Amino acid sequence: MNANSPGTPAGPEGRQVMVDIRHLTQSQLGQLGVSHVAYVKPVLTQNGPAFAIHGADGAPLALAPDWDLAVAAILQQEMVPVMVH
Repeated sequence: MNANSPGTPAGPEGRQVMVDIRHLTQSQLGQLGVSHVAYVKPVLTQNGPAFAIHGADGAPLALAPDWDLAVAAILQQEMVPVMVH
Protein backbone atom coordinates (compact mmCIF):
# COMPACT_ATOMS: atom_id res chain seq x y z
CA MET A 1 0.00 0.00 0.00
CA ASN A 2 1.50 3.34 -0.90
CA ALA A 3 0.76 6.79 0.41
CA ASN A 4 -1.38 7.60 -2.64
CA SER A 5 -3.60 4.52 -2.36
CA PRO A 6 -7.26 5.03 -1.52
CA GLY A 7 -7.84 3.83 2.00
CA THR A 8 -4.35 4.71 3.16
CA PRO A 9 -4.73 5.76 6.80
CA ALA A 10 -4.52 9.43 7.62
CA GLY A 11 -2.06 10.52 10.24
CA PRO A 12 -2.06 13.70 12.28
CA GLU A 13 -3.16 16.77 10.33
CA GLY A 14 -5.00 14.55 7.84
CA ARG A 15 -1.88 13.53 5.90
CA GLN A 16 -1.70 9.99 4.58
CA VAL A 17 0.91 7.78 6.22
CA MET A 18 2.75 4.65 5.12
CA VAL A 19 1.76 1.42 6.87
CA ASP A 20 4.13 -1.47 7.53
CA ILE A 21 1.92 -4.50 6.78
CA ARG A 22 4.13 -6.71 8.95
CA HIS A 23 2.63 -5.00 12.00
CA LEU A 24 -1.07 -5.18 11.09
CA THR A 25 -3.52 -7.01 13.30
CA GLN A 26 -5.51 -9.88 11.83
CA SER A 27 -8.54 -7.57 11.65
CA GLN A 28 -6.60 -4.84 9.86
CA LEU A 29 -5.16 -7.38 7.42
CA GLY A 30 -8.68 -8.59 6.64
CA GLN A 31 -9.69 -5.06 5.69
CA LEU A 32 -6.96 -4.63 3.07
CA GLY A 33 -8.50 -4.39 -0.35
CA VAL A 34 -12.09 -4.59 0.90
CA SER A 35 -13.28 -1.87 -1.44
CA HIS A 36 -10.92 -2.83 -4.28
CA VAL A 37 -10.82 -6.63 -4.63
CA ALA A 38 -13.60 -9.18 -5.09
CA TYR A 39 -12.94 -12.90 -5.05
CA VAL A 40 -14.87 -15.26 -7.34
CA LYS A 41 -15.16 -18.96 -6.73
CA PRO A 42 -17.20 -21.67 -8.40
CA VAL A 43 -19.95 -23.10 -6.21
CA LEU A 44 -22.71 -25.65 -6.58
CA THR A 45 -26.21 -24.36 -5.73
CA GLN A 46 -29.62 -26.03 -5.74
CA ASN A 47 -30.01 -24.64 -9.27
CA GLY A 48 -26.65 -25.98 -10.47
CA PRO A 49 -23.20 -24.44 -10.89
CA ALA A 50 -22.73 -20.73 -10.16
CA PHE A 51 -20.04 -18.28 -9.12
CA ALA A 52 -19.97 -16.77 -5.63
CA ILE A 53 -18.53 -13.26 -5.30
CA HIS A 54 -16.93 -12.35 -1.97
CA GLY A 55 -15.28 -9.20 -0.65
CA ALA A 56 -11.64 -9.22 0.39
CA ASP A 57 -12.80 -9.69 3.98
CA GLY A 58 -14.72 -12.85 3.01
CA ALA A 59 -18.17 -11.26 3.16
CA PRO A 60 -20.52 -12.70 0.54
CA LEU A 61 -21.48 -10.04 -2.01
CA ALA A 62 -23.37 -11.79 -4.82
CA LEU A 63 -24.01 -14.95 -6.76
CA ALA A 64 -23.73 -15.04 -10.56
CA PRO A 65 -24.87 -17.79 -12.93
CA ASP A 66 -21.65 -17.66 -14.95
CA TRP A 67 -18.06 -16.42 -14.85
CA ASP A 68 -18.53 -13.62 -17.37
CA LEU A 69 -21.45 -12.11 -15.45
CA ALA A 70 -19.53 -12.35 -12.16
CA VAL A 71 -16.55 -10.51 -13.65
CA ALA A 72 -18.78 -7.91 -15.32
CA ALA A 73 -20.54 -7.20 -12.01
CA ILE A 74 -17.21 -6.77 -10.22
CA LEU A 75 -15.78 -4.49 -12.91
CA GLN A 76 -18.97 -2.40 -12.88
CA GLN A 77 -18.26 -1.67 -9.22
CA GLU A 78 -14.71 -0.61 -10.17
CA MET A 79 -13.22 -3.54 -8.31
CA VAL A 80 -10.62 -6.12 -9.37
CA PRO A 81 -11.83 -9.72 -9.79
CA VAL A 82 -9.62 -12.49 -8.44
CA MET A 83 -10.35 -16.18 -9.05
CA VAL A 84 -10.27 -18.51 -6.05
CA HIS A 85 -9.61 -22.19 -6.82
